[in-house]
Amino acid sequence: MPESDLDLLICAAQAAGDVATPFWQQSPKTWEKDAGAGPVTEADLAVNDLLKDHLMTARPDYGWLSEETEDNAARLSKEHVFIIDPIDGTRSFIAGEKTWSHSLAIAKNGVVTAAVIYLPLREKLYSARGGAGALLNGTPITASARADITDATVLCARPVLDPVHWHDGVPPVRRHFRASLAYRMALVAEGRFDAMVTLHNTWEWDIAAGTLIATQAGACVSDRAGGTPVFNNPHPALPGLIAGASGVHGGLRDRLA
Repeated sequence: MPESDLDLLICAAQAAGDVATPFWQQSPKTWEKDAGAGPVTEADLAVNDLLKDHLMTARPDYGWLSEETEDNAARLSKEHVFIIDPIDGTRSFIAGEKTWSHSLAIAKNGVVTAAVIYLPLREKLYSARGGAGALLNGTPITASARADITDATVLCARPVLDPVHWHDGVPPVRRHFRASLAYRMALVAEGRFDAMVTLHNTWEWDIAAGTLIATQAGACVSDRAGGTPVFNNPHPALPGLIAGASGVHGGLRDRLA
């Protein structure tokens, strides 16, 4: 019997951790991508190669979208597509921190149906399957139920709270930060923070897995305009993202300029 898509992603994520971890704190070779797209390391590329081989061998009829693979329009004709960030939080990885992750998702007709976010150095594996809830290391997790934005804990980069982005002043929230967007979404799913916000155009591979995990944990997730995220777009990016407890999500969305 073929393994489920979620089982396949879990196995692949754990294998990715085995490949990436030996590079950590060992000064991996690093390059800057074109057009200011940030750094990439030999670990990112090694993980990408491992995942593409593992996943596409198991599901050769699926499409492929990854941060570290040149994009190919062939994925647009596929019913299913892998959406992969080999290492999300590469700057954190380079700095020798532990908050980088592997982010793996499968979307069917634009909707994520299986997802894993794995932080090998924190031994945290978040997973979700459509309609089946979200798990952390096999245990169900639930997003915050906070109803008010006042003093809500929000994961975001500092520029997000620039007054230019908000009606009636900056929301009265407490800001926190993690380098990995996928990990931010997982922490919201876990209920450790009330919301996360990113306002710039956001690559699908950063948020696809987190979108399913957060929604299956009970969080509300939308793009910055309030739209439902749809994946495997010709240009694989969404116009920002807000994820959080229903009341906090709504309060933040209402105040956005």
